[in-house]
Amino acid sequence: MTQNQYVLRMADLRRACSVLLDETERRFGLEVDLSRVSTDYYWTLDLATAFDMSETPAAPLGCGQVSDDVAEIAALVRRDPEDVIPLWHDLDHLAGVLRLLAHLDLPR
Repeated sequence: MTQNQYVLRMADLRRACSVLLDETERRFGLEVDLSRVSTDYYWTLDLATAFDMSETPAAPLGCGQVSDDVAEIAALVRRDPEDVIPLWHDLDHLAGVLRLLAHLDLPR
């Protein structure tokens, strides 16, 4: 692995998100009707524990909620541009929504 492979470029991430969201829109349309999703809840592991590979997690799994994630994303896009953006919080909700989209695309 080269040194450049250990760098996360925001331009690459932005492009990857664009490509994946374009394909998601092509497959699922402009909106995903959450009332047609089989469940609202999913398992989570808190961020600090998830990235601590020094030991096996002893903490129990948490529970995330798709409807809460979607509500938080909706609130994010309505925020005043001057508001502080808590990345750890908002990215975690975005990750929940992205995982839902990945779940909906699983082979059945």
